[in-house]
Amino acid sequence: MAAHSLEVRTGERFEFGKNWARFLRVLTEERIVRAQNSIAEFLETDTLQGKTFLDIGSGSGLFSLAARRLGARVHSFDYDPHSVNCTRELRRRYFPDDPNWIVEEGSALNAGYLRSLGVFDVVYSWGVLHHTGDMWKALENVAPNVKRDGLLYISLYNDQGKSSRRWKKVKKLYNKLPRGTRFLVVIPSFVVMWWRRLLKDFLLGHPFRTIREYKQLRGMSLWQDMIDWVGGYPFEVSTPEQIFDFYRARGFSLRRLHTDGGSSGCNEFVFQKTYAGGKNSQLAVG
Repeated sequence: MAAHSLEVRTGERFEFGKNWARFLRVLTEERIVRAQNSIAEFLETDTLQGKTFLDIGSGSGLFSLAARRLGARVHSFDYDPHSVNCTRELRRRYFPDDPNWIVEEGSALNAGYLRSLGVFDVVYSWGVLHHTGDMWKALENVAPNVKRDGLLYISLYNDQGKSSRRWKKVKKLYNKLPRGTRFLVVIPSFVVMWWRRLLKDFLLGHPFRTIREYKQLRGMSLWQDMIDWVGGYPFEVSTPEQIFDFYRARGFSLRRLHTDGGSSGCNEFVFQKTYAGGKNSQLAVG
């Protein structure tokens, strides 16, 4: 927690957890169901009953909640103490004193901590590992937590070359600015990212339809996601080919892939661990 606070104070890390605390104020049953459906659809299953689920970087706690409601035994952790509190709040609301949902503070860069957790049927980390400050180490560390024949479901920012480098500068500027002036970065960024879609909505006679329907995508909030995007620092990117090659060398096969159409958003992957071991394996699996 002390390291996290220092990084925030020096502008080297965005406070993701405080952003997610605001998201919890608008969380509805509809959003929770959307989150459940998004996990079930991408994992190609109707239930996680009897499965173990590790949520690395649980953020708001929404997808830990979704996995628990799908029947999984859930272990959630996050590096940001405010995110840990958000996840604990959702457990308190929906699964109070539930022994099948553990929430704690931890880091994907701490290999010893990850080893202590053991192996899981599903290891899930959506839009997190590229914010650790050492993405490739984090990707390495989480691989042994996947059980033999288990699934690794991750999403990572798409490498857009010069565009990604520009966004990295924007994110760093956002975190260096005093809080009261950060809107000077957020508003122009919103215009850059959304003006084409909003203009299209108006021309088609459906003003703001994109914004109204945004929550149908994983149950998230457009504005909280926008702040998360602009402020999300540290920031690293990768290509689908790099991630595919990285995990193939570690005993994984690709089951599903969704790329973000060449934009700066996230590429989603579901890998299956097809054999024990692999490069730099640290855990016995099975």
